[in-house]
Parts: sequence; C-alpha cells; structure tokens
Amino acid sequence: MSAIEPLRIRQLQALGLLGESGTISLTAKAMNISQPAVSRLLSDLSKELGYPLFKRSGRRMVLTREAQYLLPEIERIFSSMEQIRSLGHNVQGGTSGHLKVACLPGFSTSHLPSVIADFLKARPDVTVTIEPDRPERILDWVIGEQYDCGITDTFRTHHALNSKTIPIRCVCVFPEGHPLEQLDVVTPSDLAGERIAHDRIGSEFYLRLRETLEREDVPMDSFIETRQFTCACELAAKGVCVSVLSELDAREYVGRGVSYRPYSANLTHQLSLIWPNHKATSVLTLEFLSNFEKSLQPFSVH
Repeated sequence: MSAIEPLRIRQLQALGLLGESGTISLTAKAMNISQPAVSRLLSDLSKELGYPLFKRSGRRMVLTREAQYLLPEIERIFSSMEQIRSLGHNVQGGTSGHLKVACLPGFSTSHLPSVIADFLKARPDVTVTIEPDRPERILDWVIGEQYDCGITDTFRTHHALNSKTIPIRCVCVFPEGHPLEQLDVVTPSDLAGERIAHDRIGSEFYLRLRETLEREDVPMDSFIETRQFTCACELAAKGVCVSVLSELDAREYVGRGVSYRPYSANLTHQLSLIWPNHKATSVLTLEFLSNFEKSLQPFSVH
C-alpha cells in the first residue's frame, strides 16, 4: 500500500476546513498558514482531481457539488487518523493490543487463567491468545515470534531469547484421608512403598525426584508416567497414587479430593518465562510478564 504524502493530507484538511468556515482567511487561521498557502493547496488538489472545488460568492467561498461529495469522506479520513493515534498511545501504554502466550498444558487450566483475568481487569481493550503445548513447541514458537512470550520448564538458554527462571516449591500430593495427611512434612523415606505418578521418564524433573529418593535408599515405584502435573493431581484425587510436583498445581486441587504437604528434599520445579530478544518487546508483554512473575512469589523459593 503506497504511503499518503504529507501534502495530500494538508490539501484534504484545507478543503474540509473551507467547507466548515466558508472563507480562505478562517481556513488559513485554523491551519496556522498564510492565505496564499491555502489557495495553493486547494488549487493543487483541484488540478489533481480534475474539477473545480469552489466558486466565489461575495466574500465567501462556496464549494461545488463535486467538492461537497468529498466532505464526508474527508471527515472519515481524519476521524480514522485520530483513532489510529489514540490506539497507538494505548498500545504504547499497555492498555490495548493483542497478547499471545504459549504455555505448558497444565497452566492453561490452572494458574494462568486467574493471572489473565486479573491482568485484563484494567485493560478491557486487550485481547489474548493462549496456546498450550509441550516445551519444545513453545520454544520454537517464541523464537519464531509467533508468540509474544512463553511459560515453560527445563529451559536452558538460547541466543534468540530473554528468560527468567523461577524455582517453585515442590510438595507431595495424595488422596484426602491418606496416612501422609498426618505428617507436617513428607520426606523421601515416607514414600517407601507408595505408588507414584511422576513426570516422563528421563526428564530433568523425574531424574531429580528419583535422586532424592535414592539418597535415602527408597526405590522409585514407577506407577504412572505423565507429562502433566494436573493429570497426577487428578489421579491422586481418585485415590490411585501419590505424587511430588509443583505447589502451583497442587493448590488448585485442595478441596477436590487432594491434600498435600511440603516435600522435605531440596527439590524445585524450574519454571521459565521466555520472550524474544531480537526485537523491541511491547509494553503489554512486559507488563504481563511482570504480573505473572509477581503471581509466583508466594510459591517461589527465594
């Protein structure tokens, strides 16, 4: 689409103001230019359009019928320009725009919706896309700038990304009424003989959990393997198993058939916020990331 030259805009502005005021002098005053300059603008516009735009009637300038047909369109053009200017200020200030967030599947139904809801209260003109998927896909999307930011785990570093990793406390979840409910803190030895639902075998979190058990000579009773912590919580609620996972997910299931206690071993879930570093990050994205990070403070290990 070709750009509109600044002079063309001034020509249309001159014609619109002339239609309102009826005189060259008032038009020149409104535009803060000389009367000859106004006459030149109108003359150039008339030549380009191929027909006269006004005729004199005493001291006043009366628009031709053809010029009068143009006035509603001119008004719409300047109204649209004002809307664009206003939208630009809103986007810059983080009160308008579209936010695209890629996240781990569990987050799309647990912690993230409440953060998004709070974020949108003060930003009624913001729209949001939430796309859950596995960490590998989230990484590809954010690197390719298909999404403004991502919420993932097991992230190391990447030259195309900024990141902030927040360690989240881990707890042991179990069915309500389970003997572990009598404890203040669950230790690895307390899990001896328990059937455990855990992260996928070979993942970083699975290996670190297994290490905490092996340090106390507790074998990992690999019962159910699942990528999602929320799935492990659902299974615990049904009395099937126990699990060790992020407190963020566990607290969503309190009162839904699940109880949990702190897990004594030095185990955290490494949650990472990622966003592209080779383009200017929008105010909207930066504010969302800040709000999301603040929402994690009650669960993070300082």
